[in-house]
Parts: sequence; structure tokens; C-alpha cells
Amino acid sequence: MSAQGTIEIGSLITRSDGIKRGAPRIAGTGITVRTIARWHQQGVTPDEIAAKYASLSLAQVHAALAHYYANREEVDADIVRQDEEAARIEAELAVRPARR
Repeated sequence: MSAQGTIEIGSLITRSDGIKRGAPRIAGTGITVRTIARWHQQGVTPDEIAAKYASLSLAQVHAALAHYYANREEVDADIVRQDEEAARIEAELAVRPARR
């Protein structure tokens, strides 16, 4: 057992309507499960992900991955929506004349 006592796994992931559009995120942070899932999909290991974010523990990264695998369709659909939105914004910016 850690010095802080037992951690309830369900307390590590949260979502709030007004934060990150209600996307599941690591509690106490702005880091979404989607972000952790993207790193993981690119072949980054949980240890490497935790090292990229000094504020995250390995347990938090694993909790995000557990949430991802338990809700894979939802998170993958969110990733697709985010990619589509980014592509739409980039396309809009590409057709606008540059301001001087």
C-alpha cells in the first residue's frame, strides 16, 4: 500500500460537462483519455507517456488506457471527430486570404 492509502481506480478518471467538452480525462488534470489513447496508438509505452507528463503517475496512465479499452468505440469516435474538426479548420484557414 502506498503512503497515501488505497486509491480507488474509479477516482482516477472523470468528466465534467464544462471541461474538455465533457470528454473523459485524468482527474485533477486537463489531460484527456483521448490524448493518452493517441500516444498509445502511436506505439508510445505507458512508462514513456508518464515521462512525457511529469504531473502524471503510471497508475493514471494505466487508468486512462483501461478506460480507453473499456470504451474504445466511444473514444475512437471522439478521436475521429477531433481529426475531422481539425481538418475542417485547416481547410477554412487555407482558403482565407492572408491579412496584411
